[in-house]
Amino acid sequence: MSIASKESKMSTLELTIVTAVNVMGSGIIMLPAQLAKVGSLSIFSWIVSAIGSMALAYAFAKCGLYSKKGGGMGGYAEYPFGISGSFMANYAYAMASTIGNVAVALSIVAYGAMIFGYNNLTALQTLIAVIAIIWITTVPNFWGARLTGRISSVTVWGAIIPVVLISVIGWFWFKPATYLASWNPHHFEFLTGVSKSISMTLWSFIGLETACANMDAVENPQKSVPIAVLFGTLGCAIVYILSTSVMQGMLPNDVIAAADAPFGVAFAYMFNDTIGKIVMFLMAVSCLGSLFTWQFTIGQLYKSAAVEGYFPKIFKKVTKTDTPVVGMIILGIVQTLLALMTVSPDLKEQFNVIVNLAIVGHVIPYILSMASVKKIQFEAGLSESAARKGNIVSIIGGIFSLYCLYSTGLDSMLHGGVVVMAGWTLFGLIATRFTKEDEDRIDENIAMIEEEEKTQA
Repeated sequence: MSIASKESKMSTLELTIVTAVNVMGSGIIMLPAQLAKVGSLSIFSWIVSAIGSMALAYAFAKCGLYSKKGGGMGGYAEYPFGISGSFMANYAYAMASTIGNVAVALSIVAYGAMIFGYNNLTALQTLIAVIAIIWITTVPNFWGARLTGRISSVTVWGAIIPVVLISVIGWFWFKPATYLASWNPHHFEFLTGVSKSISMTLWSFIGLETACANMDAVENPQKSVPIAVLFGTLGCAIVYILSTSVMQGMLPNDVIAAADAPFGVAFAYMFNDTIGKIVMFLMAVSCLGSLFTWQFTIGQLYKSAAVEGYFPKIFKKVTKTDTPVVGMIILGIVQTLLALMTVSPDLKEQFNVIVNLAIVGHVIPYILSMASVKKIQFEAGLSESAARKGNIVSIIGGIFSLYCLYSTGLDSMLHGGVVVMAGWTLFGLIATRFTKEDEDRIDENIAMIEEEEKTQA
């Protein structure tokens, strides 16, 4: 490798920062109000989610390093589960991303309403605003992705800067008595309280599975990627815990719980209403940029799945700018229907319902990926001792994923289960497309194992 090419590579520290920025997006901005329904006891939910998310991140780093298949989590799941596992990982992730975008739209509406003084939107007003945001962030993408990455790389700081600032300077307004008073206002059993907020805290870490995308751009990825992913996720966890904890010691619990834009309310308390509205504006812009990017991303996600034969062919139709416009229109309609199906007079309650549904969809490919780590490392030729740490961490990540699935509640599990079963039904209808391909891959795997056994002998 030339000196020039080495100089162009990121350091471990730089990759750690990139990872943290990728994970820390719009997921945190509505959470203080949700966590207030449990109280400051929810700090234990943050700790459990931080440990579980770091386990997931480390295991994903191992998958990214040793997997020879493309397609991200779908490629990982294909190792032990074949084409059906790959399909389900792609399907569940696509469904979760589609649902999750509605939650982001709700966040934009919440902060936008506070900026313009509409503190008590009716269910109909919220619905109209959410649908408008969905289409405002969909239609501009019809002209291609030229500015998508640039927009999100700038707007993401609208959320990061306020969250980091309150984590650092918010302690000047922190009152231990206020924090203790909000510890467990609803008198939940300890494990019940932790479980009630665990899915919400995981929501803030969604995206950690994409943190390994830059492994080709870092020197010594075998060492640097796991370190960067682990500490990048840990850095986000620290900021998340600090920002929500300081807010719980700054404002009464009922004030946070009632706030549609909790960070804006906190900054207004610390400084004045103008600063609070500026923070609301920055966070709304951050969400808008994030949603703009995600609307394009899920269009590409469905297109790629359609090219693989997983989704209907209509999703792979593109324009001259290689943009799946028809697919984006379909997804916009689906998101509009989701907004209609979950409409509620309580904006935070609607947000909670949608987030739990999105978590169910995200956790399924996590579980499949964690179950794939051992097979991926085995086929990569790692010795038992070299693979041991990755295998143990993947088990921890799998247990955490199952716990998150359980903590979303019976309604979310029921509705998520229906969506998953619909996915298996869809795969049954298209399974004949992959029969020959499956046989070829099985033969290749058998040949590989036989060759390894001969080598060991």
